[in-house]
Amino acid sequence: MATWRSPVYWGLLLLMWVGVCSSVCVEVPSETEAVQGNNMTLLCISCMQREEVYAITNVEWYYQPLDGNRSLIFEYTEGKPREVTSPFKGRLQWNGSKDMQDVSLVLHNVTVADSGQFFCNVNRTLHFEAHQHSTASHVKIELTVKRIKGHDFTSKLSEIMMYILLAFLTLWLLVEIVYCYRKISKAEEVTQESVTDYLAIPSENKESCPVPVEEQ
Repeated sequence: MATWRSPVYWGLLLLMWVGVCSSVCVEVPSETEAVQGNNMTLLCISCMQREEVYAITNVEWYYQPLDGNRSLIFEYTEGKPREVTSPFKGRLQWNGSKDMQDVSLVLHNVTVADSGQFFCNVNRTLHFEAHQHSTASHVKIELTVKRIKGHDFTSKLSEIMMYILLAFLTLWLLVEIVYCYRKISKAEEVTQESVTDYLAIPSENKESCPVPVEEQ
């Protein structure tokens, strides 16, 4: 249990203070790799510095192929999402939050041809009592689509090492079993020979001839 003197205690206290005194919005970068045939979330988060201020947010999503020009593929204006005519039409789904801090898209049925750059432009107008203030944020996502999911080298190496360790432990256990079996068999043979020799001694001499005992 963490005491008030431990770093863990003060770390937890700091996290609680941050959670209470600041916005819960965290600008997390989007993933940049997808597998063909799966769905891909194009993550775009634009946090507001002051959530209590009324704001109007407009969002534009652009796409630029590896060997082409940038073009508009999706927009959010006047409080409504709208998919425009593009190679992605019918495969884009608005995934934004109600507070308009998360303005992400979901790209369905990803193909290799979807590789390229996605741009998320967020324009926000803050309405104060005496004036208005406009802000803009931009997020770029370099998307790479693979035909089949690649295996992580570290996890693959760990799996190989696990099998090697299991094989080694199994072999070591077999060696121990064979060794113990041979030791027990040898002890039984020595005991049997000792008993046979004892029985062969005349009865009048048995009292002065103790049976040797094998030390374990």
